[in-house]
Amino acid sequence: MTVSQQALRRGLALTLDATDFPELGHKYEGKVRDNYSKDGRRTLIVTDRISAFDRVLGTLPFKGQVLNQLAAWWFAQTSSIAPNHVLDVPDPNVTVAVECEPLPVEMVMRAYLTGVTSTSIWTHYERGERVFCGHRLPDGLRKHQRLDTPILTPSTKAAKGDHDVSASREEILRTGLLSSRDFDAAAELAHALFEFGQKVCAERGLILVDTKYEFGKTADGRVVVIDEIHTPDSSRFWFADSYEERFAAGEDPVPMDKEYVRRWLKEVGYSGDGPAPSLPDEVRVEASRRYIEACDRIRGTEFVPNLEPPVERIRTNLNL
Repeated sequence: MTVSQQALRRGLALTLDATDFPELGHKYEGKVRDNYSKDGRRTLIVTDRISAFDRVLGTLPFKGQVLNQLAAWWFAQTSSIAPNHVLDVPDPNVTVAVECEPLPVEMVMRAYLTGVTSTSIWTHYERGERVFCGHRLPDGLRKHQRLDTPILTPSTKAAKGDHDVSASREEILRTGLLSSRDFDAAAELAHALFEFGQKVCAERGLILVDTKYEFGKTADGRVVVIDEIHTPDSSRFWFADSYEERFAAGEDPVPMDKEYVRRWLKEVGYSGDGPAPSLPDEVRVEASRRYIEACDRIRGTEFVPNLEPPVERIRTNLNL
């Protein structure tokens, strides 16, 4: 990785925390992305906000640039597998897309028995539950163990500040949130994307452990991929070369994702309830370094951060 500690620390003063571009249309603010809708287009501005346990915790230097550029790479790589919403990427932090109606359910693919959040498969298994989102799990499995086959574990999308809820296909259909046709179309795309993502990551010496996909419907009724694909925000990655040895020894795999931030929060006693602690600068810098390392490893090219003030640069690149 070529981004120096000096550049990362300089980036602490250049983070994009919030945006205000009324010229882009109606604004919807997610945990990480600020979305603007106008004339059938959606402008997604990926901020540097970091979230964990469904809480926004602050910002990381260059995180938005990394996520936006890595997602754009994956969208290009998977366009023949799953249609997506991308029209243009005019700025390091910005994607312009077709306006879609987001499906109210995330499609979460899991290949390993792991996780630390309340919705993770390991949390449920450790409590003694043996059916997770409609999938029956055998007794005797260990934390971080590979499942026989990847499974789809859908999750309802909570409002900002609330917790997502994992559910089976049958449970979601009973709520009326999705039609069976839309659910199955999204599920089929999720399986195909995950299979491709696992293959690409394996070629890079990584394990794509689990991930979430978001889908939307276009004005003509097509289900397409939206938001992001296989980024450190949406996915869990482990280094492949040490996994078997560490699993045999009962040790945690070596991660390359935002699990680093979750683990730090757990160490200071925070699990998502109440006010979140502030992230120290050294944690922010290290987390940013890991995001960049993931981007470099997956794309096979070096991430080069843009060091211009982000708000002014976005205005220029979007001709505002």
